[in-house]
Formats: sequence, structure tokens, C-alpha cells
Amino acid sequence: MDINTVGIVGAGQMGNGIAHVFALSGYQVIMSDISQDALDSAIATIDGNLTRQVSREKISAEDRQGALDRIATTLKLSELGPSDLVIEAATERETVKNAIFDDLLPHIQPHTILTSNTSSISITRLASRTDRPEKFMGFHFMNPVPIMQLVELIRGIATDEDTYKSCLAVVERLGKTAASAEDFPAFIVNRILMPMINEAVYTLYEGVGNVSSIDSAMKLGTNHPMGPLELADFIGLDTCLAIMNVLHDGLADTKYRPCPLLTKYVEAGWLGRKTDRGFYDYRQEPPVPTR
Repeated sequence: MDINTVGIVGAGQMGNGIAHVFALSGYQVIMSDISQDALDSAIATIDGNLTRQVSREKISAEDRQGALDRIATTLKLSELGPSDLVIEAATERETVKNAIFDDLLPHIQPHTILTSNTSSISITRLASRTDRPEKFMGFHFMNPVPIMQLVELIRGIATDEDTYKSCLAVVERLGKTAASAEDFPAFIVNRILMPMINEAVYTLYEGVGNVSSIDSAMKLGTNHPMGPLELADFIGLDTCLAIMNVLHDGLADTKYRPCPLLTKYVEAGWLGRKTDRGFYDYRQEPPVPTR
């Protein structure tokens, strides 16, 4: 099916990035959130990122204005009803996602494709709560969305071929690359990435190295652009912990047990960059390791 209008649930870091790339690719976008402040902040972020692209001659000033003109915002989830495609990009909690889809169902069209940007939760299980499991997919963008090229497309057990092909065509129109993943905990990227981060936290927890030595070793020894602890702070330690718990619960293997130190940081509210403290303290420049 042709997809022209896209509804996005959530105006946070992922939601505003998704709105940015869709609007820039010519889609009509409507973004919803429960907070007007979040919506206002999202538009300001999109504007700033588009302006940066203009300054770097990635896009024209006309492209920037056209993209902004194609984005509408709303506090009412029901106003996403006419969308051809809905992308849920709310917090990584299954109860929240289920509630969103429950609220959406009375308002969407028979042809509407429902998707979730979840990084780890079962697509089959989310889809089973809706009236259209065959028109439900995982549509997992990487952060930051305007820069990262990959999109994971995850089919639930009931997802039909037309839905998959429609979503694949969208990814291609966005100028990104799709990786097809089966519906198992954390899919491809986080199935590999999160255990690495968790092992880095264990390495810190056991005193094998401190924050600086662990990150330096991985950056210089394996040519990673960011160390694993720095990356964890960027992702959010609460998100890392949630994904490790999904892996541990879903696969029942002790190798996915979250490190107790990761749990302790989350309990302290030290979630990384978004709270100004995680494995680094961002309240000063340059950031200082907290262990």
C-alpha cells in the first residue's frame, strides 16, 4: 500500500528524530505526546537539527522549511486516526505500549499499519493485543535517528508479506537500510550490543579496570568510536537495564543477568547524560568518571 501520512506516538529523543526523517522525506507527519512542553521541545530540536543540516550543506533552506511545514503536533492520540502508518515511540515499558495501542484502535483506519520502535519487546505479543496482528511490525530506528543508517524491521508471527513490503519501501524512501530480524528478545543490534555493555559494567564492578581504562581500551583496542560505558550513558542506563532484563527473562540464560552495579546506578537515578550523571558526571566539562 502507498503510505503518505505517518503518526508518531511520543515526542522524545526517538520520536522527534523519527518525525525529522519522515518529514524531510516528504511524508505528512503528526506527532503526539501527553505533554505540550515535550511537543514544543521536539519541534525546537527538529528545527535545530535541520538548521545544522543546512549549515553543512546536507539539505537546502527550502528542504528545511518544507520538512517543518509537514509536521503537526497534538495532545490527542485520536488525531493520529487518519494515518496510513503509526509508529509508537513511547517509553520502553510494555504496559505503556499496550495502553497506547488500546487507545488508538477505535480511531485508526482499516488499512492503517501499526508499528513499534521498541528495542527489545516481543512484537508478536504487542500485536496480539490489537485487532490487526497481520498489519503490525517492529520498526526499530537507531539513535540518533537523522544520522544512523540502520532500521531493524521485525516481523511478528502473524505479520503478513504486504505489511513487511510496505514498511521496507518506507525505509528505502527514507534513504536508510533495513535489516530484517526475527522476533526474539532484543532482535539483532541489542542482542549483541547490550551484553557487551553489561560485560563492561561487570568489568568495572569486579575492579578489572576503572571507567576511563575500560572505555579507552575499547576505543583504542577495537576502534570503537565510543567506549561501552560512555555509550551506555548516551543510551540511558535505565534503557540498558530494561533490555538486559528482557534478554534475561526471555532467554532464561544466566549470561544475560544484569550486572548489580548497573541496577545500582539506575536505583540511584544516575541514568547517564539525560540526568547529568551515570558512569560519567556531565555537570562539568569535560565529563569526569564517577568510578
